[in-house]
Amino acid sequence: YLASAAPAVKFPNVYGVDMPSRKELIAGSLSEEEVCTALGADGLLYQTVEDLIAAGQEENPNIQEFDASCFNGCYVTGDVTPEYLHELEGGDRGSSRSGFGKR
Repeated sequence: YLASAAPAVKFPNVYGVDMPSRKELIAGSLSEEEVCTALGADGLLYQTVEDLIAAGQEENPNIQEFDASCFNGCYVTGDVTPEYLHELEGGDRGSSRSGFGKR
């Protein structure tokens, strides 16, 4: 079994954190059941985005907005389009990486 203290990372962070593109993220293109199978786990449990946000707000009630874009694809600036995310996947980005996205 695998239990994650974070939600599944399905989308790239476009605000300066160097991380894989969506097609390189195992949860970016597979269902939870498919991820479980790919990892060889008997079961898989993720933290929910809602519970993660609630935990942050419990610690600091002044938090009005929480950037969970890498979990839910909702970018706080409102200007990140599917076309932009697709553009990030092009070129040589990730060409030297190995991992799930490299088949």
